[in-house]
Amino acid sequence: MDFYKELELVLQAKSVHQKVEMFEKFYEHYKSGEVTFDDTHQAIYFKEPSYSEFCKIISPQDVPKRNNLTTQIGQINLLHAIAHIEYSAIDLALDGAYRFKGLPKAYYDDWLEVAADEVRHFLMLEKLLIQLDAQYGDIEVHNALFEASQRTQTLLERMAVVPRYLEANGLDATPMILKKLKKLPKNQMLSAISATLKVILEEEINHVKKGDIWFTYACKEEDVNKDVYFEVIKKYYPRGFLHPKNLNVEARKEAGFSCGELNHIAQEEVC
Repeated sequence: MDFYKELELVLQAKSVHQKVEMFEKFYEHYKSGEVTFDDTHQAIYFKEPSYSEFCKIISPQDVPKRNNLTTQIGQINLLHAIAHIEYSAIDLALDGAYRFKGLPKAYYDDWLEVAADEVRHFLMLEKLLIQLDAQYGDIEVHNALFEASQRTQTLLERMAVVPRYLEANGLDATPMILKKLKKLPKNQMLSAISATLKVILEEEINHVKKGDIWFTYACKEEDVNKDVYFEVIKKYYPRGFLHPKNLNVEARKEAGFSCGELNHIAQEEVC
């Protein structure tokens, strides 16, 4: 079983549960040492995301708003939006393992572990959607995370953009959602959503930390200072960071961000 060929098939799976089943089977072979690495394999540049077969893709500004979380549709919109992030994150982790060759085995260990976490996160959210008589694919989605993988074709840029920008933004956004949920009248579904988001938040810290480790590795390989991070982010996201005034400082520090970086992002001294 060749590592890259198998991941290519998983990445191209056209249904949710086909992807999950294929990945879990592959991951068991990987952990058992039953895969080989053919570094001559040429990676595909994917033109469309795997979810294009069952999700309607629209621009980010047109995605349904996550308002009135006391209603069923409000809860569906919230869960669907987060499920889409987690499903996209499965492919982002797999693509990170698939696209960059000749790295230490620990790199592939890390991103397959992240993919396994993202699968579990997605299934947790899907279960809640089903309880609300909905499923992934019912609500329109955007392509922003897939486009990030298309544009970042070097290890340094991928690690800067995906874990250290996109996932790190999630470390800031999730506590804001949890705070909003806490203010609402308690019910079983809202409690389940909060509990699920808390699990995801805690585990995403480790994902960002892995990104920091391999971003540092890429900087050393390219003989550049880690400050190049801000150049990369400015290149792809000229508007900057999403929640500079609501940084989850402790989570970001745990994930590898320095106080200098956090102060730069916040444009004030936060640690």
